[in-house]
Amino acid sequence: MHDPPEKSSLLVLENFIGGTFVPCGRHVDSYDPSVGEVYCRVPDSGPQEVEAAVAAAKEAFPGWSALADLLEANAEEFAQAESRDQGKTVTFARTVDVPRSVHNFRFFASSALHHTTDCSQMDHAGCLSYTVRSPVGVAGLISPWNLPLYLLTWKIAPAIAAGNTVVAKPSEMTSVTTWMMCKLMQQAGVPPGVVNVIFGTGPRAGDALVGHPEVPLVSFTGSTATAQRITERSAPYCKKLSLELGGKNPAIIFADANLDQCIETTVRSSFSNQGEICLCTSRIYVERSIYPEFLQRFVAAAKKWTTGAPSDPGSSNGALISREHLEKVRSFVALARSEGGTVHCGEGVDRLDLPERNANGYFMPATVVSGMSEGSRVMQEEIFGPVTCVGAFDTEDEAVALGNGVRYGLSATVWSRDVGRVHRVARRLQAGLVWTNCWLLRDLNLPFGGMKSSGVGREGGKDSYHFFTEVKTITIKQ
Repeated sequence: MHDPPEKSSLLVLENFIGGTFVPCGRHVDSYDPSVGEVYCRVPDSGPQEVEAAVAAAKEAFPGWSALADLLEANAEEFAQAESRDQGKTVTFARTVDVPRSVHNFRFFASSALHHTTDCSQMDHAGCLSYTVRSPVGVAGLISPWNLPLYLLTWKIAPAIAAGNTVVAKPSEMTSVTTWMMCKLMQQAGVPPGVVNVIFGTGPRAGDALVGHPEVPLVSFTGSTATAQRITERSAPYCKKLSLELGGKNPAIIFADANLDQCIETTVRSSFSNQGEICLCTSRIYVERSIYPEFLQRFVAAAKKWTTGAPSDPGSSNGALISREHLEKVRSFVALARSEGGTVHCGEGVDRLDLPERNANGYFMPATVVSGMSEGSRVMQEEIFGPVTCVGAFDTEDEAVALGNGVRYGLSATVWSRDVGRVHRVARRLQAGLVWTNCWLLRDLNLPFGGMKSSGVGREGGKDSYHFFTEVKTITIKQ
């Protein structure tokens, strides 16, 4: 759609191409989820803008500077902006999103110096073979709306550290901190064309980017359905793909678990960032002998996980990303009720006490459901909100079968004091990451990614280096 008359109070973003900000003739609205009002106009980029960005990236390859210090110096400004754009609490943005974005740049700037290549000697043939790695070229990077800067820097940093140039597209719903980062790139002296950012929707800007013949590599984080479309568009060009997708992550809690620690962490793993993290726990399976105690204590703890204004330091959760997403999450709770599930707290049970200015925001309290059939959509589909389901198991084998009983395989948590058991169960679970007696502890040296419908490929440390480079074997006859 074409633009209505501009409101002077709205923030208007521009694409970042070839080191300069470039206006766009079309825009889409971006809402402040905490008040339910438009506050920003985001470029609705299409093939023309993508073509210009790819051309700038191609021209700058081969041919970059650290952003980490500047990002850290402006951390509070970025935290406030991320909170307003996404709906998360300022506290979460301040303690998670921005520090991790800074760490992404520092980590990959350092790790790029420590990779080694292979060498093999064939004495019988008088040959020495070795490998070299080189950048791929222009990397297409697409990030989601839940952890906007956190996940986009996770892609930009290793891409440029490996010598590639970048055309990045953040979600049209959460574009502001990426636009702010572009300003810091100018201050940091990143050469023009090395990092280009186009703003817009998936069907226009995203489709044009992944289908561009001069973009040989695509890293995407988002939904499984969108990844299928990316795969189809990339297939004619045999592009390298890294796809980090959804999850329906189980927590398996054995009777010997430290319940104090387990309940505190599992509340956090279920509801952090409004449950809008692909790694959040959405299915909890508890050994039957402790199930009643766990459920009672877990519900009590969930009721204390407060939902309120993102700027309130006392808020554990802020607003969900949009009205449409809020209605989708609510529909799963309604479905649970219609199928005989019990909603212990949260949606439809507990009343939210919000400031007047947030009355039209997209808020939902932490919600705990039990009594669901494993075949229910509530148990099988990614809800991506502050909703988790609790059930019981009797044996270790049953727990593993329940944990593996969905099409996703991103992450899982296991709670037990039995060292042999946690190793055994972790190996049997079909998940790319398994935490035992903890959650969301990440070593960026190690692979990140999922199994089954949760993704293709891995990123992190050596894996990111391998993805963002091409390997060549050279054999020398002595």
